[in-house]
Amino acid sequence: MNAIFRQDQLQFNELLQGTARYAGQFLQRLNDLAPGKRMPVFPASELQEQGIGAEAAQALFDERYGEHLTANAGPRYFGFVTGGVTPAALVGDWVASTVDMNAQDKSAVGFHIEMETISLLKQLFGLPEEFLGCFVTGATMSNYTGLAAARQWIGLQQGVDIGEEGVGVVKEIRVLAATPHSSVSKALSMLGLGRNALVKLPTLPDREAVDMQALKQWIAYNPGQPFIFVASGGTVNTVDFDDIAALVELRKEHPFWLHVDAAFGGFAAVSPQYKHLLNGWEAADSITIDAHKWLNVPYDSALIFTRHPSLQLAVFQNTGAAYLGDPAENFNYIHYAPENSRRLRSLPAWFSLKAYGAEGYRDLVESNIRQAQQLGERIAKSRHFRLLAPVRMCVVCFTLKEDERKVPLFLRKLEERGVVYLTPTQYKGTPAIRAALVNWRTTAADIDTAMEELEAVAATISDLSAIVDNK
Repeated sequence: MNAIFRQDQLQFNELLQGTARYAGQFLQRLNDLAPGKRMPVFPASELQEQGIGAEAAQALFDERYGEHLTANAGPRYFGFVTGGVTPAALVGDWVASTVDMNAQDKSAVGFHIEMETISLLKQLFGLPEEFLGCFVTGATMSNYTGLAAARQWIGLQQGVDIGEEGVGVVKEIRVLAATPHSSVSKALSMLGLGRNALVKLPTLPDREAVDMQALKQWIAYNPGQPFIFVASGGTVNTVDFDDIAALVELRKEHPFWLHVDAAFGGFAAVSPQYKHLLNGWEAADSITIDAHKWLNVPYDSALIFTRHPSLQLAVFQNTGAAYLGDPAENFNYIHYAPENSRRLRSLPAWFSLKAYGAEGYRDLVESNIRQAQQLGERIAKSRHFRLLAPVRMCVVCFTLKEDERKVPLFLRKLEERGVVYLTPTQYKGTPAIRAALVNWRTTAADIDTAMEELEAVAATISDLSAIVDNK
C-alpha cells in the first residue's frame, strides 16, 4: 500500500472528526455568508508527483477556497430553485458516501433502500402505486428520460422500434409545449429529435399556461398525428400550471404522450391548499420531479415517474451484458434510466422523508409559499418595483419600476452587498428579476432583510440616475 494511503487509513477517525468540525463551523456561519458573489480568477494548479495526505489537502482547500465559499444553501439564496440540505439529508448523504454502494447492485441493501424511498415519494405526492420511479441527476435527465420513452411510443404508433432501429426510421416528430423549461429543448437535441421539433403554443392572456384552444387548433390542422405534449407543472418564472385535467380529457380523443414537467411545482401535491393545481397528473404518461429543489436533499438528485416501464426498458436496457441478468426475470433500475453507474442518491431522501414525514414537508412548502406571497405583497407596494405576475406559489417575478433596463446593474449591486441573491430572467419580453423560495431555513425575518436590501439597492440606483440626469 502506498505510504500516504496507509497514513490516512491509520488516522481515518481523526480525519472524519476534523471534517465534521469544519462542516459544523461552516453551517454555524451560513446565515452570515454572502449567498452568492463574483469569483476571482484562480491560479492554475499542478498535480504533484507525491501527494500531501488528506489532512493537508483539507488545509489547502481552506486556504485556496475557504474565503470564497458562499451560502448557496442559505436562507436568502433566492437564485436557482435549489433548497438547502436538511440536517437529516446531510446525515444520509454522509452515510451514502461512507458505505459507497452501487445503487444498481442487488446483492447490496442500497437497491432495496431505493425501492423503499421511491415508494415513500409516491405516497408523499399521491401518485399511483403502478408508476415506476427512478432516480436521476436532475430535471434535465428526468425530462430526457421521459421524452426518450415518449419517442419510443411515437415510433410504435408508426410501427417501428426506435430503440432498435434509430430515430431516422420515423416520420416527423413534434413536441408541443407553451412555456417549456430550457432542459426540454436540450433533451430534444440529445435525443436526436432536434430543438426544432419543439412547437411553442400560445399561452392564456397574462399567463404562462397553455391556451387549450390553440392546442385543439393545432390538432385540427394535424389530424391523426401522434405527438408529445410537455405540460408545465409549475413554470420557472411564475409557477404557472397547465390545465392537466383538461389535457387528460383531450387525450381521450387524440393520441399524444403527456409528460408533466413538475420539477418543483410537483410539491403542490403535498399541500391540501395547492394540490388541485396538479389535478389529473396521476393519468400522465411521465412526470419529472426534482429532489434537490423542494425536497431539500443534496444537489444532483431528481426522479422520473412513468406508467409505461416497458417503454423505458426498450430505450435503456443494457443488452449483451449477461452479468446484469435478464430484466424480464430480474428487475433492476439499471435497465430503466440513462446511468449504469449511480451512487446511492436515494439515501439522503430516505433519511429526510423518515425524519420529517409528510407533515414536515407540508409545513415547508406552505411556509415558503407564505413567505413568497409576503415578499410579493411588499414588492407590489414599493415605489421602486413592479410585480409582473401574481405570486402563485414560491416564485416572485418582478422588475424595476423606474427603468427595467437597469435590472443587470441592480442585480450586480445586490450581489456585491452579499445579503440576498436573485437571478435575472425575461417575462413576456420584459427584463425581470426572479426570487425563488424553496429553503427550509428561510424565515419571515429573512423576508424582512431581503426586502430592506432590495429597497436600499433600488434607491441607490435611483439616486445615481438622478445625478446623471442633473448633469
